[in-house]
Amino acid sequence: MNAHSNAAATSTPGLPLADRHAVVTGGAGGIGAATAAALLRAGARVTLMGRDAARLEARRAGLGRDDAVTCVSVDVADEAAVEAAFAEAAARLGPVGLLVNSAGAAQAAPFAKTDLALWRRMLDVNLTGAFLCSRTVLPDMLERGDGRIVNVASTAGLTGYAYVAAYCAAKHGVIGLTRALAREVATRGVTINAVCPGYTETELLQASLDQIVSQTGRSEAEARAALMRENPQQRFVRPEEVADAVLWLCAPGSAAITGQSVSVSGGETV
Repeated sequence: MNAHSNAAATSTPGLPLADRHAVVTGGAGGIGAATAAALLRAGARVTLMGRDAARLEARRAGLGRDDAVTCVSVDVADEAAVEAAFAEAAARLGPVGLLVNSAGAAQAAPFAKTDLALWRRMLDVNLTGAFLCSRTVLPDMLERGDGRIVNVASTAGLTGYAYVAAYCAAKHGVIGLTRALAREVATRGVTINAVCPGYTETELLQASLDQIVSQTGRSEAEARAALMRENPQQRFVRPEEVADAVLWLCAPGSAAITGQSVSVSGGETV
């Protein structure tokens, strides 16, 4: 029995994503980790991808399902590395039926101080990574006539924010990629959607808070309050709430939903 057969035997019948192999990039923490846990509970086999192998393994161990979770270290902006990583994932757990592009990074700077290195870094991780991973899995999905791709964008892909021009440009690009690709494959059984979280309780948010504190002299409580005011519900989004939206877009009942950008932000973009 090959690795794929062994993996398939671990699926839980009766669950909505039974027998599906999901790859989650950025799977070591935050939204990616919450999404991996949600997909696993729904019956999927899950490959966690990210740059830090040790963090991936720690996350895998925390999920408590060694039979249904594997880890592959990869830089999503490296074309050859992406192709090798997805080939390894498929060899372990079978063809990829669900892809969640959750790898991302954010860095703030006034536009005049946004150098080319920062610009390229934001586009590489947030946009080029989604492009490369999607391009790698799509041919097999189209051949099978079945697949789901969900891009984790941001409310920064739906509106503008000061001091994060490069990040906003990258996330707007993710929304454009989502819409264009959804149109291209609409008749072929594959859906492409995006979720757009507002400020979410993750390490990325903490880094933003630290940067505000260091640059403005505000306390962390003041910085948190300032960001919370962006959300009409006056709170930060929980990673699990974003994961639930991703799970819905991956479920069988969402087959008519494609090319959409679902804002998970407490009404911020209303």
